[in-house]
Amino acid sequence: MSSPAALHGQEVRQRLLTAAVELIPERGWTAVSTRTLAERAGVTPSVVHYHFRSLQALLREAVIGAMEREVAELESLLDAVHTADELVEAIFAEVNRPSTGQDTMSLVFVEAYLVATRDEPLRDAIAGLLQASRLRFARRMAEWDVAAADDSALILLAALDGLLLYRGLGVASGGATEVLKRLFAGQAKPIDEPR
Repeated sequence: MSSPAALHGQEVRQRLLTAAVELIPERGWTAVSTRTLAERAGVTPSVVHYHFRSLQALLREAVIGAMEREVAELESLLDAVHTADELVEAIFAEVNRPSTGQDTMSLVFVEAYLVATRDEPLRDAIAGLLQASRLRFARRMAEWDVAAADDSALILLAALDGLLLYRGLGVASGGATEVLKRLFAGQAKPIDEPR
């Protein structure tokens, strides 16, 4: 059983991570300071450095945690659908829903991708997360007999990234779902074809 002080420390740490994920899309990664982060979390700036080695370490952990949650939600669709068509439909139903304003998670991803070009630990963490997700998608697509399952998974996830970038900019995705479904249509291998 954790002590009250340990529980309070975990709660403060979580508030800091949550504040970071809120501030990054509002201000941009480089405009998030220790002071603004502490204010948003309701703590003093010294608390930030008590819980994290540096501001960059905090921002990295916050973004990777948010990305892991988003990827896990996306991957949950793999068990909820039975065909590649259904997968495309389910994935892009969220992208195609009308936006109620600024899409903050899209902006978190965009900011993280930009920073990752100059931050090797962040780049490695994002690359590992995306590669693992791609492999899970590829395995499932292979079970559905989608041709070139690994490449197909890459294209599907890259299209999702691109459409989320557009969504973050307020650009409609149009008929992308139908185009992607056509890409996978007729891709199933005949039952008697060797694999």
